[in-house]
Amino acid sequence: MDEPTRPLPNPRLNKDGQWVGTSTLTPKAITTRGVLTIPPRRVIPVIVVPGIMGSNLRAKVDPGADRNMALAPGEPAWRPPNGAIAGGKEVLKWKNRKPKQRQAILDPSTLEVDDSGDINLSMFSFSDGVDERHARTHWWGEIHWGSYGNLLYTLEHNLNSTFTVFNGFRVIQPHWKAVNHWDRRQWGAASSGLTAPLTEAEFEKHAGFHFPVYGFGYNWLLSNGLSAKQLKRRVKEIIKFWSSRKQDCKQVILVTHSMGGLVARACAKEIPDLIAGIIHGVMPAFGAPLCYRRIACGTETSSPSGSWIGNMGMEAFAIIAGEKAEETTPVMATAPGPLELLPNHLYPKPWLFVSTKRQSSPDMDYLQLPTGSPYDLYRDMKSWYRLIDPALADPAGMHKGKLVHDILEAITEAEEFHTQVLDSYYHPNSYAFYGNDFGQRSFGVCRWLSEPHHVGLSSSEVQNGKPEGSSTFGGGRNVSFPSKGTAYFQHMDQDTRGDGTVPSQSGAGPSGKVKHLFATRGYDHQGSYSNGAMLALTQHLIVKIVQGVA
Repeated sequence: MDEPTRPLPNPRLNKDGQWVGTSTLTPKAITTRGVLTIPPRRVIPVIVVPGIMGSNLRAKVDPGADRNMALAPGEPAWRPPNGAIAGGKEVLKWKNRKPKQRQAILDPSTLEVDDSGDINLSMFSFSDGVDERHARTHWWGEIHWGSYGNLLYTLEHNLNSTFTVFNGFRVIQPHWKAVNHWDRRQWGAASSGLTAPLTEAEFEKHAGFHFPVYGFGYNWLLSNGLSAKQLKRRVKEIIKFWSSRKQDCKQVILVTHSMGGLVARACAKEIPDLIAGIIHGVMPAFGAPLCYRRIACGTETSSPSGSWIGNMGMEAFAIIAGEKAEETTPVMATAPGPLELLPNHLYPKPWLFVSTKRQSSPDMDYLQLPTGSPYDLYRDMKSWYRLIDPALADPAGMHKGKLVHDILEAITEAEEFHTQVLDSYYHPNSYAFYGNDFGQRSFGVCRWLSEPHHVGLSSSEVQNGKPEGSSTFGGGRNVSFPSKGTAYFQHMDQDTRGDGTVPSQSGAGPSGKVKHLFATRGYDHQGSYSNGAMLALTQHLIVKIVQGVA
């Protein structure tokens, strides 16, 4: 056949298991033939599971569902902005929302995943069969495009294009050559064993599968245990779809970000045989003291390791998420999902300190907490260093006399998720990477620090101090002590290696429980999958996972 050919775009799989393409009619004089590339019959779907705040949420549309008091059915409740212009608009919107409105809008029981989020395929030079319809049917609109769009598209394109023909010979595609040539030091590993360049035989096996890529959004205000059950249903739904169309589909691969790793682990614990493998990116395996800081003080607005541009971005995010405890507490105090990011029973203790400055020696610690269960610390709503101030938790009056009960119930749900649903389980074919970067400082501990003239206080006096009003702007607290006046305790800045969100001691939590753990640097938490090295590592590990598929 000597006639020239052209690829037919956007092939579709019909119910009979046949791939169908559409070609435009042309005059007889045009002899170019349409060519339809048929994917392999063996299918391993890849599902991207985002972190907290990475899923788009809206008010429930079912007339019989709980009604959101601030939004019309279907109205967006949480839609992370994409780009500077959208970000500016979102900042203005949330800046004018009072704590009462924030609580009403982000009411967990009245929200559901919104699949109509932004999808911007124009950012890629060629679509390679991926159009808006394809992206929507694969639920890409459920998750934040700015954080995950490049990941979704890169996996869809690169995983399904392994070899090409050059001068009559089959050669590896350029994007895979780039993965093989990537500097392994950026993966925190030497180029040997697991991280050695992929071989022709490994690529050969990989090329025998089709890898459709899906997004999975979830209501991150609810317990990760509930989200895991929804992911379980999604996994089964996707496998059923491909199997019903006469494709050989038995397992999926999960690629997770941050809290999505907790969701995926809980899901895999129930259906391990349906999971070929999991890649965990920047997962807070033991939780993060940052969560205590945000509930107790409001969202941090800067980092000692941040650039002025980066700190400007943190200020903008803090306005959206809540700059003060008065804004964060009403949203998070009774939301199990965020509470499940608190340091759990496996996080190294102590991690909460009350200290005072000393002029010529190290700071003196009055208190080192928790001394027992961290969940007892979270249930304490009377101490001045408490996580949750009930006076701030219900400005909208939504709990109708049951506020303390509802707070305690949410904390118990978080405890049960940590200790019973998840505990230390990992799927046996898991890999993980985390940030171990002092240039991306994180809260390894939370520390309340007073000035030197209060050094005469005893530990017992500090423990029994009484809070004077709410926290100040920036998260500090005034604490009164009988016969000794008032002391001001400031919450200290980020102190340890990490990715700006998850400290290294939590990111390293999977050590000994996964096939390999990569300690990496050079990116912030939200941008981990936008980092070229981490994107290359993810693709490399997917090929490795495929080698174990029978």
